[in-house]
This record gives sequence, structure tokens and C-alpha cells, in this order.
Amino acid sequence: MIQFLLQASWWIPCYGLIGAVLTLPWSTGIIRRTGPRPAAYFNLFMTVVSFLHGTVVFRATWHQPPQALIFHWFHAADLDLTFVLDISPISVGAMELVTGLSLLAQLFALGYMEKDWALARFFALMGFFEGAMSGLALSNSLLLTYGFLEMLTLSTYLLVGFWYAQPLVVTAARDAFLTKRVGDILLLMGVVALSTLSGSWSFPDLYEWAETATLEPMTATLLGLALIAGPTGKCAQFPLHLWLDEAMEGPNPASILRNSVVVASGAYVLIKLQPILNLSPIALTALVVIGATTAIGASLVAIAQIDIKRALSHSTSAYLGLVFIAVGTQWTGFALMLLFAHAIAKALMFMSVGSVITTTHNQDLTEMGGLWSRMPVTTTAFVVASAGLVGLLPLGGFWALRLGMDDFWTADPWLVSVMLIVNTLTALNLTRVFRLVFLGSPQPKTRRAPEVGWAMAVPMVSLTIVTLLTPLMMQRLSVLPDWAYLNQTAALLLVLSGIVGCGLGATIYLHKAWSRSVQLPWRVVQDLLSYDFYIERLYEISVVNGVVLMA
Repeated sequence: MIQFLLQASWWIPCYGLIGAVLTLPWSTGIIRRTGPRPAAYFNLFMTVVSFLHGTVVFRATWHQPPQALIFHWFHAADLDLTFVLDISPISVGAMELVTGLSLLAQLFALGYMEKDWALARFFALMGFFEGAMSGLALSNSLLLTYGFLEMLTLSTYLLVGFWYAQPLVVTAARDAFLTKRVGDILLLMGVVALSTLSGSWSFPDLYEWAETATLEPMTATLLGLALIAGPTGKCAQFPLHLWLDEAMEGPNPASILRNSVVVASGAYVLIKLQPILNLSPIALTALVVIGATTAIGASLVAIAQIDIKRALSHSTSAYLGLVFIAVGTQWTGFALMLLFAHAIAKALMFMSVGSVITTTHNQDLTEMGGLWSRMPVTTTAFVVASAGLVGLLPLGGFWALRLGMDDFWTADPWLVSVMLIVNTLTALNLTRVFRLVFLGSPQPKTRRAPEVGWAMAVPMVSLTIVTLLTPLMMQRLSVLPDWAYLNQTAALLLVLSGIVGCGLGATIYLHKAWSRSVQLPWRVVQDLLSYDFYIERLYEISVVNGVVLMA
């Protein structure tokens, strides 16, 4: 039976797609009398099946050598379209993270989207989302990986534009789609060029080829830059980062997945491409520069936001920037560990934010306050998520960031400074958001806000427990270091950076003048950060006007 389930692992990505298909009679209006909830239940059932199947496969592959499922699709002349799936602890574990968080996000959506007339369509898109990410986790073929990335781009467009009756939502969906298309087209060029050079799309064959390949420096550089362009757009990294901020116009349950595992999917592809990127030192340097620029820049921009979802979405770009640095410096173990810890904590954080939004019908931080006594479950979830994200003992964020500091400590000490700055700014921003939302005097929109119902509270409490247990899961996976080998100086600096950030956030916002962003003393600096260093306006002046003139 176990062997059969292993051989049927390719079904796991299909479960989400089957769930999406099963919702079509409701999402298209063919079935009306039952209401849309049966469609949600069908999709939830398929997600549960996917998670359980993945659990069995993960237990069977643990401490076992990787297996490959090979599907020959088409062969003609020199063209060989063979799809390969990787059944290994890392790939199946990544898939389990996707299906587990998708299950909790869909349970949360039952309460959040309860009165939405297009509930069936939303769950169909969530199933499509889940299927694409699960397939991406298992894919061991570059062409198949690119196909799943395209599915993610399409599903992002459809979910961001879910409430298409609102003009701002339509604009946000269009911008997100077009921004990602820039990276996708460059990635496609790299995929085709790599296939021509190596003669294969299978990652194991590509790795073998990369070990002995001798390319011209210009060819290797162009190939490397093309391959990193796709993940740059998917992970919302500079200069293709503006879409993630606008994507917050979509429903919050979709934002839970988008900020935890969807953006991480691009980083996961980048990690798999890392042996090929070693052919170009310039491409590796570009990864470090892009990651460091985005990590610090996004952390600064987040501090100036007054929309609660946007204030937290920029921290997603910042942490993915650290992953880019890790791949550029060839520390993929740190990259994987950070993706794992960040995904769980960020999903919980957006659940707590969704609870606040659904009870207050508001996203403006300056109109919130005093919710800690009215929403204790949500407050606890936000605090645990924040602690799990920054470098505070003993949660997962500390162990992931500590591993990165150990990796950079000797060879690249300036990257340790980047990590400490990002951790300090993130702690400052999360403390700022916590004080504005949960502390202080109740505002008119928060005075009568109740705690959320069980449909939203149960997945939020469940994920809170999972976040607290993240270090135990890391220990079970044998990725935590022995205390005897712990770099105590690095660990102390990491903890101090988090404490300093929390202290600054607590001190700054004791002053009323700092409670509203438009009243900040340094207006020029405030505007610079609020408008994301005016990058969008620079694009309008340069790219848009340039295309208009050429047309």
C-alpha cells in the first residue's frame, strides 16, 4: 500500500485541481439552490486528501534516498519532453507545507468569505493555487517548473482581481500580472537557452552538465541573469517588487498563502537553480545585491505604511531578500530553513490581520486601537507570529536567522550587519503595528469589535500552536545545532537586535505626533518611504513614457 501511494505521488498536485473542477457547477451558476458552500466543502475535502496522502509519502521517504517518477510525453528529433518528479524528503516536505497551510487558509476563508456571493469561485481559485504550488514542489524538470510558475502567475492575477467590480482591484491585478510577466519572459529565454546548451531539462542532468560546462563569460552571465529574473518577479524583489503591495487588494485568505508560500515558491525554484548559477559569478553577485537592496529597502518602506496589510507585505519582500542573499552566497541550507520558519509565522500573522479586518471593516492603522481586550485570541496570534518572525528565542525565526549569521560570520561579515538591520527594522515595524492596532484607546471603528467566530478562530489557534512548536519540528528534522557548537556572540547580537527593534517601536509610538504618518517630523523622509522611494513614478517617467514615445 505504501509503495502504491509513493508511485501515485503525482496525484497530490492533481487533488487541488480536481477540487477546483468540482466547484465549477456552483461557480458558474449551474447549481444555485444549495448555495455556494458545498463547493467549498468539496475543495476542502480534496485538500484534506492531498495533505493525508502527502503525510504518508513524507513518512515513507524520510531517511530514504530520493526517487524519481519519469513521464515521457513527447520525443521528436532532438526534442525530448520528459517530465520528472522528485520524491524526496525536501520536495515532499515543501509540498506538505503548501497543503497544510492551504487547508488552514481555506478553513479560515469559510468564516472570512461567509457572505461573499462568489464563494465557490474563490475556492476554485484556491484549489488551482494549491495544485500549482504542490506541483512546483515536486517538479524536477525545468520546463515543468516553468509551467507551474505560469500557473501561479495566472492564479495570482485571478485572486488579486477577485473583487473585479472595484476599479482599484482591476488595476492591482493587471499590474501584478504584467510585472510578473517581465520576469517570466526573461526566465523563458533562459530556459530555452539552457536546454539548447545542455540538451536536457531535467535538474539532475543540468547539475551534471554544470559541473563540467565551459561557457563564455558573457554567455554564462546572460544565462544566469535570465534565470534569476523569474524568481525576482515571483519573490517581489527589486526592481520587480511593486506588485506585492498592490496584491493586497485581494481577499485576505489568498494573502495568507501569497505572503507565506506563493512568494516562497519563486525562492524554491531559485534554490534548485543554484548549481547552474555557479557558472556565473556576476549572477551570484547580482543575487546578493538584489537581496540586500530589497531586504533593507522593504524593511524601511514597511515602517511608513498605514495600511495594515501593506505594512506587513513589505516584510515578506525583506525576508525573501535574505533568501536571495543566501542563494547568492551558496548557503542553500539557510535559505530553506528561513523559508520554512517565515512561511508558518507569516501565515499566522495574516490570519490575525484578517480577523482584525473582518471585525472592524477597516485596514487603516490610524483608525484602530484598544483591540487587545476585545480580541484576545487574535492578539495572542499576532504576538506569537511576530515573535516567530524576528530573532527572539526560542521560536523558529531565531534558529533560521542564527544559521544565516553563522554562515556569514567569517566569510561575509557585512551580510551579518544586513541581517541585524533587517531584524531590527522588522521588530520595530511589528511593534508599531501592534501598538496601533491592539493597544491604546479604542477608536470608533474598534470600540464594538468582537472576537471572530469559531470558523476563523480554530485555524488561527491551530496555526498558533504550530508556530510555537516550530523549534520542535526543526529538532525532529535534525536541523537545530548542538548547544556546544552555537555561536553565542551571533546569537546574542540577533536577540539584541530584536529587543532593540521592539524597544524603538514601543518608545517612538508613545508620542501622539507619531501615530499618524502624515504628521511625522521628517516629512521628506516619510514621503520617500511611503511612496516606495518613488520607484513607481520613476517607471512612469522612464519606461512608460519611453514606450509611448517609441509607439
